[in-house]
Amino acid sequence: MQKRRIVVVEDEVAIRRGIVDMLKVAGYDPVEAADGISGLDESRRLGVDLVLLDLRLPRMDGTKVLDELRKTHPSLPVIILTARGSEEDRVRGLKGGADDYVVKPFSARELLARVEAVLRRSPERPAPVRCIRAGGHEVDFERREVRFADGRCVQLSEMEAGILVHLAANAGRVVSRDELLARVWGISSESLETRAVDMHITRLRNKLASGDADGKTEWVVTVRGKGYMLGSDITGDAPTDTTG
Repeated sequence: MQKRRIVVVEDEVAIRRGIVDMLKVAGYDPVEAADGISGLDESRRLGVDLVLLDLRLPRMDGTKVLDELRKTHPSLPVIILTARGSEEDRVRGLKGGADDYVVKPFSARELLARVEAVLRRSPERPAPVRCIRAGGHEVDFERREVRFADGRCVQLSEMEAGILVHLAANAGRVVSRDELLARVWGISSESLETRAVDMHITRLRNKLASGDADGKTEWVVTVRGKGYMLGSDITGDAPTDTTG
């Protein structure tokens, strides 16, 4: 079973390392961040299940980190770490969309109980999709390979495959460019003006169309003014065994 990934955003080294060690012993996969900007970057990466966020951080205040996270990851669980007696911090965190808070100093037992409770009541991440297929063609994400009905294969880049994986994991809803930048590239659209998403999707479509002679399969649909979504005729399942 895959370990749940938790980002620990805390500038005090002793506290951060103590939390990280505790989470490892408890069977989690912790990731460290010592300031607000690196904490935001780590929290936006694929596979994060929960964020432990101190509010008093260098480079970017924790309240701002929470605000930015809620723009692209509205359902990502966040637990605020606050100083004793700082009622204002607790109120700001909860109003900003935090799921819970823990007051410093706290015991390992209390923090783990809060983590487990928040994870229990939070929606599960979509199950990873190993393969998508349509019209006799299929995309194998483990091999980053498109296999066409006539037997030809095309290799996808890491980013091209990442785009399709995220669209497949969120089939049925529109995914914005900002969300793709955050989840596939791990960057914020506010800090970088880029057409990377559009260019990669154009290349991806060209590769997918290169072996689709009838041109009937629409893998990636553009929703004008909103973003992209997986084509309605695409299905996901385990890839075809081509080794035997």
